[in-house]
Amino acid sequence: MSFLSDYFICEGMDMIGRDKEVAELLDLYERDKAELVAVYGRRRVGKTYLVDETFRDRITFRHAGLSPVESNEQHKGQPLKKQLEAFYYSLVTQGMKKDHCPKDWLEAFFMLEMHLQNLDDGTRQVVFLDELPWMDTARSGFITGFEAFWNGWACHRNIMVIISGSANSWMENQLINNHGGLYGRVTYEIKLSPFTLRECEQLLKERGISLSRYDITQSYMIFGGIPFYLNYFRRGNSLAQNVDELFFAKGAKLSQEYDRLFSSIFTNPEMTKTIVKVLAKRSKGYTRQEIISESSYSDGGTLSNSLSALIASDFVIKYVPFECGKREEHYKLVDPFCIFYLKFVKDKSSIMDGFWLQNISAQPIITWRGYAFENVCFNHIPQIKQALGISGISSTESAWTKPGDSDKETQIDLLILRKDNVVNMCEMKFYSDDFSVDKDYEEVLRHRQTVLYKKIPKKNTIHNTLITTYGLKDNEHKWSFEKVITLEDLFK
Repeated sequence: MSFLSDYFICEGMDMIGRDKEVAELLDLYERDKAELVAVYGRRRVGKTYLVDETFRDRITFRHAGLSPVESNEQHKGQPLKKQLEAFYYSLVTQGMKKDHCPKDWLEAFFMLEMHLQNLDDGTRQVVFLDELPWMDTARSGFITGFEAFWNGWACHRNIMVIISGSANSWMENQLINNHGGLYGRVTYEIKLSPFTLRECEQLLKERGISLSRYDITQSYMIFGGIPFYLNYFRRGNSLAQNVDELFFAKGAKLSQEYDRLFSSIFTNPEMTKTIVKVLAKRSKGYTRQEIISESSYSDGGTLSNSLSALIASDFVIKYVPFECGKREEHYKLVDPFCIFYLKFVKDKSSIMDGFWLQNISAQPIITWRGYAFENVCFNHIPQIKQALGISGISSTESAWTKPGDSDKETQIDLLILRKDNVVNMCEMKFYSDDFSVDKDYEEVLRHRQTVLYKKIPKKNTIHNTLITTYGLKDNEHKWSFEKVITLEDLFK
């Protein structure tokens, strides 16, 4: 029986939302050549779980780098020594005869080669090196050692080496797009994305947690589809109770997560935190020059590296607003966890227990939900396009604000500019009931449409599109929208 068929009859191997990635890994395992596979994605997104569950009991050697958060706190001045010691201990605990701690990464990987040769029985070997970027401490020579291991030995063997990391920019720059000895050596890459709304729902149901789609959407506004966070939810708790336990109770499990998140994946955590704090002030984002002005950082390579790292880690997206040129590229914060933390948790020294439960109807939270729902929609563009019946049509997506007097400013939450000569002008409304269009709102829509028609090609037409929770109330103004998309569509 092949490993592929054996895998699917194992009990307890179901994974929510990762069918495609599991199939890709299994296909790579079945191949008759050496594979160097990069698995990367935002911290807490489930990379380790994916590999462990796919290759349960079939990993020949595994090692995880030491977190820079803990190692910097406990072993100041000797991070390389501690990383090498940890690697040596992994070798010994997994069957290598006790020897001595390697003096550098060249020797460490040579010891790994000898260990794998001793275990070689002709079957395919799987090596899993988790959190690889953490091993590459300053002036450590790690890349040189890994390059020698792969180019001089592993690439000639019946081996599958899986390298994983949460520092996406490191994974892309040092490995996937490496211009040195590792150029073109990564044979396959898998970038793991956060869960969609549907996958969040599946995970919660799997754990016996009952929440409405309305509340699951709110949970996405806070936790952003990160399975690690959702696994903290307690069965029998409401969403508000879970939020209070995770953020606002004494000793809350996620109260320190924000700082640890940045320290663990960014080379310059303080700069990236400052940039994120700036971007959190405005939902449409900022230009590079505006970021420089708001942060007081100088323009240069360090800023570029930090912005690129934030984009690579899916915290930030870069887009050109409608009717703007390349020089007006905007950087927009899209990581829900960061947005929520900065809004309600950061620097709040006197938050009371039960804060969220007691304030769920407060105006600041109602206002936040409106903006947060826009972010949910930006993270579900494929589902929106599917609901519009245009999954196969090329399009660009953008927000648009036309400056003017305070009462004349034209703001459109989302524009979908399609190749079939249609522009979907999308309004996003997070309501606890059907949304009602009145005469005044219909006039607002008509005004926005008039302004937009002046900016698009004459061959194009505009479809007013509502993205909301439950739908439209039946009244004389409901025909203001050609298409209505609801949570049912976003959960597909």
